[in-house]
Amino acid sequence: MTSSDFTGLINRVRRAPSRRVALAGAEDPKALQAADRVHREGIAEVILVGDPPAIERCAADLGLDLAPFEVVQSADAANTAASLVGDGRADVLMKGSVPTKNYLRAVLNGDNGLRTGRLLSHVMIAALPAYHKFLLLTDAALNIAPNLTEKADIVRNAVGVAQGLGIERPKVAVLAAVEKVNLPDMPATGDAAALSVMARRGQLGSCVVDGPLAFDNAISEESARIKGIESEVAGDADILLCPDIEAANVLYKCFIYFAGAKAGALIVGAAAPVVLPSRADDTETKYLSIVTAMAVAGGQGGRE
Repeated sequence: MTSSDFTGLINRVRRAPSRRVALAGAEDPKALQAADRVHREGIAEVILVGDPPAIERCAADLGLDLAPFEVVQSADAANTAASLVGDGRADVLMKGSVPTKNYLRAVLNGDNGLRTGRLLSHVMIAALPAYHKFLLLTDAALNIAPNLTEKADIVRNAVGVAQGLGIERPKVAVLAAVEKVNLPDMPATGDAAALSVMARRGQLGSCVVDGPLAFDNAISEESARIKGIESEVAGDADILLCPDIEAANVLYKCFIYFAGAKAGALIVGAAAPVVLPSRADDTETKYLSIVTAMAVAGGQGGRE
Protein backbone atom coordinates (compact mmCIF):
# COMPACT_ATOMS: atom_id res chain seq x y z
CA MET A 1 0.00 0.00 0.00
CA THR A 2 1.15 3.51 -0.68
CA SER A 3 -1.88 5.39 0.62
CA SER A 4 -1.89 6.89 4.09
CA ASP A 5 -5.58 6.08 4.52
CA PHE A 6 -7.63 2.90 4.44
CA THR A 7 -9.64 3.63 1.30
CA GLY A 8 -7.47 1.57 -1.03
CA LEU A 9 -7.34 -1.31 1.41
CA ILE A 10 -11.13 -1.31 1.88
CA ASN A 11 -11.65 -1.38 -1.88
CA ARG A 12 -9.19 -4.23 -2.26
CA VAL A 13 -10.86 -6.30 0.43
CA ARG A 14 -14.27 -5.72 -1.18
CA ARG A 15 -12.98 -7.19 -4.44
CA ALA A 16 -11.55 -10.27 -2.71
CA PRO A 17 -13.45 -13.56 -2.29
CA SER A 18 -16.01 -13.42 0.51
CA ARG A 19 -14.71 -14.31 3.97
CA ARG A 20 -16.35 -14.84 7.33
CA VAL A 21 -15.80 -13.42 10.81
CA ALA A 22 -16.77 -15.26 13.99
CA LEU A 23 -17.74 -12.61 16.56
CA ALA A 24 -17.40 -13.96 20.11
CA GLY A 25 -19.91 -12.29 22.43
CA ALA A 26 -21.90 -10.46 19.75
CA GLU A 27 -24.06 -8.68 22.36
CA ASP A 28 -21.58 -5.78 22.24
CA PRO A 29 -22.91 -2.56 20.67
CA LYS A 30 -19.74 -1.29 18.99
CA ALA A 31 -18.69 -4.73 17.75
CA LEU A 32 -22.21 -5.39 16.45
CA GLN A 33 -22.24 -2.05 14.63
CA ALA A 34 -18.87 -2.89 13.05
CA ALA A 35 -20.21 -6.31 12.03
CA ASP A 36 -23.25 -4.71 10.43
CA ARG A 37 -21.07 -2.26 8.52
CA VAL A 38 -18.71 -4.89 7.07
CA HIS A 39 -21.73 -6.93 6.03
CA ARG A 40 -23.48 -3.99 4.34
CA GLU A 41 -20.29 -2.99 2.52
CA GLY A 42 -19.65 -6.50 1.23
CA ILE A 43 -16.39 -6.87 3.15
CA ALA A 44 -17.28 -9.98 5.15
CA GLU A 45 -20.08 -12.15 6.46
CA VAL A 46 -20.28 -12.30 10.24
CA ILE A 47 -21.37 -15.18 12.46
CA LEU A 48 -22.77 -13.82 15.72
CA VAL A 49 -21.90 -16.06 18.66
CA GLY A 50 -23.36 -15.63 22.15
CA ASP A 51 -26.76 -15.26 23.80
CA PRO A 52 -29.40 -14.78 21.05
CA PRO A 53 -31.92 -12.83 23.18
CA ALA A 54 -29.16 -10.46 24.33
CA ILE A 55 -27.91 -10.07 20.77
CA GLU A 56 -31.47 -9.31 19.61
CA ARG A 57 -31.93 -6.68 22.33
CA CYS A 58 -28.62 -5.06 21.43
CA ALA A 59 -29.52 -5.01 17.73
CA ALA A 60 -32.97 -3.56 18.49
CA ASP A 61 -31.41 -0.76 20.55
CA LEU A 62 -29.14 0.05 17.60
CA GLY A 63 -31.86 -0.30 14.97
CA LEU A 64 -30.01 -3.14 13.22
CA ASP A 65 -31.60 -5.97 11.23
CA LEU A 66 -30.26 -9.39 12.22
CA ALA A 67 -31.94 -11.24 9.36
CA PRO A 68 -28.77 -11.44 7.20
CA PHE A 69 -26.68 -12.89 10.04
CA GLU A 70 -26.16 -16.41 11.27
CA VAL A 71 -26.59 -16.46 15.05
CA VAL A 72 -25.00 -19.28 17.04
CA GLN A 73 -26.16 -19.80 20.61
CA SER A 74 -23.38 -20.52 23.07
CA ALA A 75 -22.76 -20.12 26.79
CA ASP A 76 -19.02 -20.22 25.99
CA ALA A 77 -18.85 -17.79 23.11
CA ALA A 78 -15.06 -17.49 23.06
CA ASN A 79 -14.41 -21.21 22.58
CA THR A 80 -17.33 -21.65 20.19
CA ALA A 81 -16.21 -18.78 17.97
CA ALA A 82 -12.59 -19.93 18.07
CA SER A 83 -13.60 -23.45 17.05
CA LEU A 84 -15.57 -22.05 14.10
CA VAL A 85 -12.36 -20.45 12.85
CA GLY A 86 -10.24 -23.49 13.67
CA ASP A 87 -12.63 -25.73 11.75
CA GLY A 88 -12.49 -23.46 8.71
CA ARG A 89 -16.09 -22.27 8.97
CA ALA A 90 -14.81 -18.73 9.53
CA ASP A 91 -11.60 -16.96 8.52
CA VAL A 92 -11.16 -14.39 11.29
CA LEU A 93 -11.90 -14.40 15.02
CA MET A 94 -13.12 -11.21 16.72
CA LYS A 95 -13.72 -10.34 20.36
CA GLY A 96 -17.02 -8.87 21.43
CA SER A 97 -18.32 -8.83 25.00
CA VAL A 98 -16.30 -11.82 26.26
CA PRO A 99 -13.55 -11.21 28.87
CA THR A 100 -10.11 -10.83 27.32
CA LYS A 101 -8.56 -13.62 29.40
CA ASN A 102 -11.26 -16.07 28.27
CA TYR A 103 -10.83 -14.97 24.68
CA LEU A 104 -7.06 -15.51 24.69
CA ARG A 105 -7.46 -18.87 26.42
CA ALA A 106 -9.77 -19.89 23.59
CA VAL A 107 -7.15 -18.89 21.03
CA LEU A 108 -4.53 -20.95 22.87
CA ASN A 109 -6.83 -23.92 23.49
CA GLY A 110 -5.37 -26.73 21.39
CA ASP A 111 -8.82 -28.24 20.84
CA ASN A 112 -9.92 -25.17 18.86
CA GLY A 113 -7.34 -25.56 16.10
CA LEU A 114 -5.78 -22.10 16.22
CA ARG A 115 -2.46 -22.85 17.92
CA THR A 116 0.54 -23.02 15.61
CA GLY A 117 3.50 -23.06 17.98
CA ARG A 118 4.35 -19.51 16.92
CA LEU A 119 4.51 -16.62 19.34
CA LEU A 120 1.34 -14.52 19.40
CA SER A 121 1.89 -10.78 19.04
CA HIS A 122 -0.17 -7.63 18.60
CA VAL A 123 0.16 -5.33 15.58
CA MET A 124 -1.38 -1.88 15.15
CA ILE A 125 -1.91 -0.58 11.61
CA ALA A 126 -2.14 3.21 11.66
CA ALA A 127 -2.94 5.85 9.07
CA LEU A 128 -1.45 9.05 10.47
CA PRO A 129 -2.10 12.51 8.98
CA ALA A 130 1.57 13.42 9.43
CA TYR A 131 3.05 10.27 7.83
CA HIS A 132 3.21 9.36 4.16
CA LYS A 133 2.07 5.74 4.38
CA PHE A 134 0.71 3.13 6.74
CA LEU A 135 2.77 2.67 9.89
CA LEU A 136 2.65 -0.58 11.83
CA LEU A 137 3.44 -0.69 15.55
CA THR A 138 4.25 -3.76 17.65
CA ASP A 139 3.76 -5.05 20.38
CA ALA A 140 1.41 -2.89 22.46
CA ALA A 141 -0.75 -5.56 24.08
CA LEU A 142 0.69 -9.05 24.57
CA ASN A 143 4.43 -9.45 25.07
CA ILE A 144 5.57 -7.52 28.13
CA ALA A 145 9.36 -7.59 27.96
CA PRO A 146 10.31 -9.72 24.95
CA ASN A 147 13.81 -11.16 24.72
CA LEU A 148 15.80 -11.29 21.49
CA THR A 149 14.25 -14.55 20.31
CA GLU A 150 10.76 -13.24 21.01
CA LYS A 151 11.51 -9.95 19.26
CA ALA A 152 12.58 -11.91 16.18
CA ASP A 153 9.21 -13.69 16.20
CA ILE A 154 7.38 -10.39 16.69
CA VAL A 155 9.20 -8.97 13.65
CA ARG A 156 8.27 -12.01 11.55
CA ASN A 157 4.64 -11.66 12.58
CA ALA A 158 4.54 -7.95 11.75
CA VAL A 159 6.24 -8.57 8.41
CA GLY A 160 3.49 -11.08 7.59
CA VAL A 161 0.86 -8.44 8.34
CA ALA A 162 2.65 -5.84 6.21
CA GLN A 163 2.88 -8.27 3.32
CA GLY A 164 -0.82 -9.07 3.70
CA LEU A 165 -1.40 -5.33 3.24
CA GLY A 166 0.64 -5.36 0.04
CA ILE A 167 4.00 -4.14 1.39
CA GLU A 168 6.28 -6.73 -0.20
CA ARG A 169 9.54 -5.89 1.59
CA PRO A 170 8.69 -3.84 4.67
CA LYS A 171 11.21 -1.64 6.43
CA VAL A 172 11.45 -2.36 10.15
CA ALA A 173 12.82 0.20 12.61
CA VAL A 174 13.90 -1.30 15.92
CA LEU A 175 13.33 1.50 18.41
CA ALA A 176 15.49 2.53 21.34
CA ALA A 177 16.28 5.79 23.09
CA VAL A 178 19.57 6.25 21.22
CA GLU A 179 21.04 5.35 17.84
CA LYS A 180 24.20 3.61 19.06
CA VAL A 181 24.68 0.31 20.82
CA ASN A 182 25.12 1.01 24.52
CA LEU A 183 25.71 -2.19 26.50
CA PRO A 184 25.16 -3.21 29.20
CA ASP A 185 23.24 -0.08 30.22
CA MET A 186 20.66 -0.19 27.40
CA PRO A 187 19.99 -3.82 26.42
CA ALA A 188 17.42 -2.83 23.79
CA THR A 189 20.21 -1.34 21.69
CA GLY A 190 22.03 -4.68 21.59
CA ASP A 191 18.85 -6.50 20.58
CA ALA A 192 18.32 -3.96 17.81
CA ALA A 193 21.78 -4.50 16.40
CA ALA A 194 21.36 -8.28 16.54
CA LEU A 195 18.02 -8.12 14.75
CA SER A 196 19.59 -6.01 12.01
CA VAL A 197 22.24 -8.68 11.45
CA MET A 198 19.63 -11.46 11.51
CA ALA A 199 17.62 -9.66 8.84
CA ARG A 200 20.65 -9.24 6.57
CA ARG A 201 21.18 -12.99 6.83
CA GLY A 202 17.59 -13.73 5.83
CA GLN A 203 16.45 -14.99 9.23
CA LEU A 204 13.46 -12.63 9.56
CA GLY A 205 11.81 -13.02 6.17
CA SER A 206 11.64 -10.58 3.29
CA CYS A 207 12.27 -7.30 5.08
CA VAL A 208 14.86 -4.66 5.85
CA VAL A 209 15.67 -4.12 9.52
CA ASP A 210 17.74 -1.36 11.08
CA GLY A 211 18.40 -0.33 14.65
CA PRO A 212 18.84 0.93 17.15
CA LEU A 213 16.90 3.95 15.93
CA ALA A 214 15.23 6.61 18.03
CA PHE A 215 11.62 7.32 17.09
CA ASP A 216 12.42 10.57 15.28
CA ASN A 217 15.07 8.89 13.14
CA ALA A 218 12.69 6.10 12.19
CA ILE A 219 10.00 8.38 10.80
CA SER A 220 11.79 11.60 9.82
CA GLU A 221 14.32 11.80 6.98
CA GLU A 222 15.33 15.26 8.18
CA SER A 223 16.08 14.01 11.69
CA ALA A 224 18.16 11.13 10.30
CA ARG A 225 20.05 13.53 8.03
CA ILE A 226 20.83 15.93 10.87
CA LYS A 227 22.18 13.06 12.97
CA GLY A 228 24.21 11.66 10.07
CA ILE A 229 22.33 8.36 9.94
CA GLU A 230 22.55 6.58 6.59
CA SER A 231 19.88 3.93 6.48
CA GLU A 232 17.33 2.50 4.07
CA VAL A 233 14.87 2.41 6.97
CA ALA A 234 15.42 5.78 8.64
CA GLY A 235 12.69 8.25 7.76
CA ASP A 236 10.73 5.64 5.80
CA ALA A 237 9.85 2.88 8.27
CA ASP A 238 6.85 0.63 7.65
CA ILE A 239 7.06 -1.13 11.01
CA LEU A 240 8.12 0.13 14.44
CA LEU A 241 9.30 -2.55 16.86
CA CYS A 242 9.22 -1.17 20.40
CA PRO A 243 11.54 -2.45 23.12
CA ASP A 244 8.72 -3.41 25.51
CA ILE A 245 4.98 -3.23 26.05
CA GLU A 246 5.12 0.05 27.98
CA ALA A 247 6.80 1.95 25.16
CA ALA A 248 4.51 0.39 22.54
CA ASN A 249 1.32 0.97 24.50
CA VAL A 250 2.13 4.63 25.18
CA LEU A 251 2.99 5.19 21.52
CA TYR A 252 -0.19 3.38 20.42
CA LYS A 253 -2.35 5.69 22.52
CA CYS A 254 -0.42 8.78 21.46
CA PHE A 255 -1.12 7.87 17.83
CA ILE A 256 -4.86 7.62 18.58
CA TYR A 257 -5.41 10.49 20.99
CA PHE A 258 -2.79 13.06 19.98
CA ALA A 259 -1.86 12.27 16.38
CA GLY A 260 -5.36 11.66 15.00
CA ALA A 261 -4.61 8.20 13.71
CA LYS A 262 -7.20 5.97 12.11
CA ALA A 263 -6.21 2.47 13.05
CA GLY A 264 -6.91 -1.21 13.10
CA ALA A 265 -5.23 -3.82 15.26
CA LEU A 266 -4.99 -7.57 15.41
CA ILE A 267 -3.16 -10.50 16.94
CA VAL A 268 -1.09 -12.68 14.66
CA GLY A 269 0.80 -15.92 15.13
CA ALA A 270 -2.34 -18.07 15.31
CA ALA A 271 -3.68 -20.10 12.38
CA ALA A 272 -5.90 -17.15 11.43
CA PRO A 273 -6.00 -13.43 12.23
CA VAL A 274 -7.45 -12.60 15.65
CA VAL A 275 -9.08 -9.22 16.31
CA LEU A 276 -8.69 -8.10 19.92
CA PRO A 277 -10.24 -4.63 20.28
CA SER A 278 -9.72 -2.51 23.35
CA ARG A 279 -12.83 -1.73 25.37
CA ALA A 280 -12.18 1.95 24.61
CA ASP A 281 -12.00 1.43 20.84
CA ASP A 282 -14.74 3.12 18.86
CA THR A 283 -16.85 1.46 16.17
CA GLU A 284 -14.62 2.72 13.37
CA THR A 285 -11.50 1.18 14.93
CA LYS A 286 -13.30 -2.15 15.28
CA TYR A 287 -14.46 -1.87 11.66
CA LEU A 288 -10.95 -1.06 10.41
CA SER A 289 -9.57 -3.95 12.46
CA ILE A 290 -11.90 -6.32 10.60
CA VAL A 291 -10.84 -4.78 7.27
CA THR A 292 -7.19 -5.31 8.16
CA ALA A 293 -7.82 -8.87 9.30
CA MET A 294 -9.61 -9.63 6.03
CA ALA A 295 -6.59 -8.37 4.07
CA VAL A 296 -4.19 -10.39 6.19
CA ALA A 297 -6.36 -13.52 5.98
CA GLY A 298 -6.13 -13.28 2.21
CA GLY A 299 -2.42 -12.42 2.10
CA GLN A 300 0.87 -13.49 3.58
CA GLY A 301 -0.42 -13.40 7.15
CA GLY A 302 -3.23 -15.92 6.69
CA ARG A 303 -3.42 -19.61 7.39
CA GLU A 304 -0.24 -21.61 6.99
